[in-house]
Amino acid sequence: MEREEVHSGWRHELHTIIYEADTPAGKIFDITLVVLIVLSVMLVMLESIKGIDAKFHQPLLILEWVVTIFFTFEYFARIISIKKPFKYIFSFYGMVDLLSTLPLYLSYFFVGSQALIAVRALRLLRIFRILKLVKFLGEASQLRAALKASRAKIAVFIYVVVILSIIMGTIMYLIEGDEAGFTSIPRSIYWTIVTLTTVGYGDIAPQTNLGQFIATVIMILGYGIIAVPTGIVTVEFSKYGKNRNSGNAIVHTNTQCCPSCAAEGHRDGAKYCYNCGDHL
Repeated sequence: MEREEVHSGWRHELHTIIYEADTPAGKIFDITLVVLIVLSVMLVMLESIKGIDAKFHQPLLILEWVVTIFFTFEYFARIISIKKPFKYIFSFYGMVDLLSTLPLYLSYFFVGSQALIAVRALRLLRIFRILKLVKFLGEASQLRAALKASRAKIAVFIYVVVILSIIMGTIMYLIEGDEAGFTSIPRSIYWTIVTLTTVGYGDIAPQTNLGQFIATVIMILGYGIIAVPTGIVTVEFSKYGKNRNSGNAIVHTNTQCCPSCAAEGHRDGAKYCYNCGDHL
């Protein structure tokens, strides 16, 4: 019984350090983690430059092994420190942590897999939790809610744009033909989308007067099309902002993580996990 309590005690301390950034030790751990992630990604980039890799291959490899060993211990520490490890293992961050740790080990069996270490860049998403930027987290929450509320309208808008691209692409195929590079309807649709989005690669261009006139119309439409989804999201963003100011919207600014199921995003001052009911 005594051993269980001691074990539970050190697991709780380990959990607080690894999963939360509200304590000095947790902040130090997470900032160290971010520094090592950035270092690891930079090492992969440097290794991809042949001249640098040829000259400094051994030091770069040693540094990468140091970082990988740290991440290996960290991964197992995360599993040990929660009561329901599978919740972490199969979570988004759990999968990212595993995928970012394995490549260097796999590189001894599969050539070229070491480049997958760049997946560690995804782990930088933790920085939003670590820095605990209250204002930024609030704005991010507002933007997420606005995007979620406007997803149906944006989906309909994209559907209309796709239909318009198919129609205009087909017309351009009939007008311009093979001589101008419009060799098929899919290729013509590709040109329409490139023009509509104002990208304009220039690999295909209309040659006839009518084709150039239609291209001009598509270009002008492009500016309006870019503005539409921005307007939709802005309206929802404004609505959410009003709700938040009136006290109807809740912004979570803590980094509290459930020691049982690793769920995050608890309300400020919450005593129990909203996901599994365990004491926080």
